[in-house]
Amino acid sequence: MPEPILTLENAGLRQGGNWLFRGLDLTIDARDRLALIGRNGVGKTTLLKLIAGEIELDEGRRAVSPSLKIVRLEQDPDLAGFATLGDYARAGHDAPADHLLDSVASRLGADLDRDATTASGGERRRAALVRALAEQPDLLLLDEPTNHLDIAAIEWLENWLDRFNGGMLAISHDRAFLTRLTKNCLWLDRGTLRRAEVGFGGFEEWSERVAAEEAKNASKLDTKLKAEEHWLLRGVTARRSRNEGRLAKLIELRATRKAMTTGDAVAKIATTSDDGKTKVLIDAHHVGKSFGGRTIISDLSLRVRRGDRIGIIGPNGAGKSTLIKLLLGQLEPDSGEIKRAKSLNPTIIDQRRQRLDAENGVGKTVRDVLADGGEWLEVNGVRKHVAGYLKEFLFDPSVIDAPVDGFSGGERSRLLLAREFATPSNLLVLDEPTNDLDMETLDLLEDVLDSYAGTVLLVSHDRAFLDRVITMVVALDGEGNCETIVGGWSDWAAYNKEKLAAARQAKSGKSNAGAKIATYENAKAKAAKLSYKDARELAELPARLETLAAAIARHEAVLADATLYSRDPKRFANVMAELEKVRADLAAAEERWLALAEMEAALSA
Repeated sequence: MPEPILTLENAGLRQGGNWLFRGLDLTIDARDRLALIGRNGVGKTTLLKLIAGEIELDEGRRAVSPSLKIVRLEQDPDLAGFATLGDYARAGHDAPADHLLDSVASRLGADLDRDATTASGGERRRAALVRALAEQPDLLLLDEPTNHLDIAAIEWLENWLDRFNGGMLAISHDRAFLTRLTKNCLWLDRGTLRRAEVGFGGFEEWSERVAAEEAKNASKLDTKLKAEEHWLLRGVTARRSRNEGRLAKLIELRATRKAMTTGDAVAKIATTSDDGKTKVLIDAHHVGKSFGGRTIISDLSLRVRRGDRIGIIGPNGAGKSTLIKLLLGQLEPDSGEIKRAKSLNPTIIDQRRQRLDAENGVGKTVRDVLADGGEWLEVNGVRKHVAGYLKEFLFDPSVIDAPVDGFSGGERSRLLLAREFATPSNLLVLDEPTNDLDMETLDLLEDVLDSYAGTVLLVSHDRAFLDRVITMVVALDGEGNCETIVGGWSDWAAYNKEKLAAARQAKSGKSNAGAKIATYENAKAKAAKLSYKDARELAELPARLETLAAAIARHEAVLADATLYSRDPKRFANVMAELEKVRADLAAAEERWLALAEMEAALSA
């Protein structure tokens, strides 16, 4: 067993007049890769501060290894007294070397010469991340590290952390980030900290088992649980079926969108006449836009139809916001034309949360934000009371007259979503909507978008969220080039990987003279149907899924024996190991079935 570098024993902390948590135990080893999961407001950031030694326990004990260097990435770093972001990054008794700071800053897109007093929230966060990585800690505590980073920077950060030799504990809404990097899960819920020796990829399955066990125990005690007050039963146990339903619908939507798409390497949007089911909201032809001699958008043609879920991706500064403004008519193109339906009625949800700001120096309440101070609001033609509508967005109705200023960042984001989704529209524009949201609110957002009848334009760097929501990608490269492809983030990544490989092959001179290298889209277009091998695998997979599910049920039945561990610890360990293997096999089989089903649907379309 490795020697722990930090422990919390019987830890308790008061918040106001109540205990935030009590009797909490935690052990962290030198090479742990921990994901800390929990709802907004349960105390995740506070727990990180306790681990870092920044606040004192009200009861219990904190013990750390001698000379242990802990660095915590703050969500909102205090830059008071610093002239530039570089001055902040170099501050402290153990300041990082300049070459380390410059190296990390260049990869994360951080300008350390930026004036600290005028830096945006994203620039401040990037500077804090540069400082945290360059300090070379033994234990790195990360609080939403991917916020305000573009996808290239996130992938660089993942590679850096993958090579990092110390321990890591991360809070993040970025499921792809957590899935790749974590090997252990900590779940903070209602003052209790649970631990599982599985990475975030296994969290859903583990949390479902916990939920089922709690429901069973509650039933034995004849306790009636209210769904809106019990995250386990409301958010966890239904998640798998919701995800499967969304994915099946996405497969259908992407196949439908594929049928409207023609062209070769760069997907061009078909210009056939519309019928009632494919009403065009925005039609852009050969659009170009430049600023100060720099080309932002070049020769973009894009048709936005009713029901589309379009994800706009690209590096920071590539022109994503410019493209949105062009499509909405807030900017005029330098070349080309953009036609908009007369019925276009957009709602824009941006990161600034201006609707929540005070008016004339007077702070707003929840009631003010949702119903302009009244009791009722109309949602999709249905009149709803504010208290009832709050429940739909996971708020306790008692907060109806609470000041918004006291809400956490995640709660403010959720409240803004509630307000904007109640606004009549046929086009939703969301700019980084997943920042500061917990897993449950992300599920809620996916549910709402899934049921939204209009069109969605989404700017996001959250790869997992993009995969679960969008039907088409518009990718900007920062040099004016725009490419579109039907599918989600994974489809775009596969296409881009294939394109880069083809370019490398052509550059190396390995291709035959005059031979054309097939791109990702052309390669798929060559096949009229699944290969014999794939078709046979698709037909056999349902039976395999049933077999694996049955094996899991058998193993879980063995482990349900509460005396097994004490009677036969070796058998317990063997059954646990086999169970994890079967679960991994089941997850892989499910992913393969979904991939083949999506491929079959796309080919048939």
